Amino acid sequence: MSKRVRKVVCFGGGNLVPKVLLEPLKKYPVQITSITSMTESGGSTGYLRKELNVLPAGDISRHLVGLSSASKWKKDLFYSRFGKEKFPGGHAGHRFGTVFISLAEYVLGDFEKALKVTHDFLEVKKHKALPATLQKVQLMAELENGKTIEGEDEIDVPKRHNPKLKIKKVFLKPKAKVYPKVKKAIVEADLITLGPGDLYSSTIPCLLPEGMKEAFRKTKAKKVLICNALAKLGETNNFSVLDFVREVEKYMGFSLDFVLYNIKTIDKRLMEEYKRDNPSIVIVGQVKVNKNLRKPKFVGKDLLRKKGKDFGGADLIKEIFNLCKL
Repeated sequence: MSKRVRKVVCFGGGNLVPKVLLEPLKKYPVQITSITSMTESGGSTGYLRKELNVLPAGDISRHLVGLSSASKWKKDLFYSRFGKEKFPGGHAGHRFGTVFISLAEYVLGDFEKALKVTHDFLEVKKHKALPATLQKVQLMAELENGKTIEGEDEIDVPKRHNPKLKIKKVFLKPKAKVYPKVKKAIVEADLITLGPGDLYSSTIPCLLPEGMKEAFRKTKAKKVLICNALAKLGETNNFSVLDFVREVEKYMGFSLDFVLYNIKTIDKRLMEEYKRDNPSIVIVGQVKVNKNLRKPKFVGKDLLRKKGKDFGGADLIKEIFNLCKL
């Protein structure tokens, strides 16, 4: 990799991206901007959003921990849960990080100020975690039967609609504009990654604000999709690698340069481990690998979690840098 500091933009949700990309990326001479959708509506985040009339802070708080250079106790504190409130989906209590940012916005009256305070507290120095938009929005989905459902939480874990129905399209209500700092980061980037994470409730919502497609048209960055290994009930039933690519390129308004996809069979132990960690999510199998995927755009690798290690890490970063010649 060149010694020049590269600018990397990472799109995605709050669970996988911090561990898979942000933490290992920090060890390289890069400047990272991570982007989250700001459409969360369930659990503790959704409760605080409604109670305090603030922006949802769950995903972005996780990204900030992933980018943090602070002592371990601060990171552990941000992930700690407290309280006895019960939320749909099996979650109990509030995460300190979500409460910290939500209350900071409530007291300061400004999400940008709250974000600055949090960057300082977690000692996030040369990197940034940014919202795709600063406007308060709901994620909407139109199903194949013409019905429209509202809320990221209902798309993520269906409770009031048939999860076997395919999602025809997703959109924001009301329409919202891209955060100018995000647009600038995209235009100036050397590398842009998308995923891994829930397709319609995590990755694609980041691409929905108006002005995002214009930023992708202007950037010279290499664009890399890290395709999910697992298909999820309610979002990606029977999806193949090409299905993921088609949807991401549609909402991005631009072609991907590279697609990394998993070729390793997921064993029973790993599947049980995933189900234990994500009790509310129903996995319906592995994402199908299409025949004769065109090289060099499509790159098949073992992307599964190794024993004692998190999925991704240094090997994944090296692969991406090699592909993009960074």
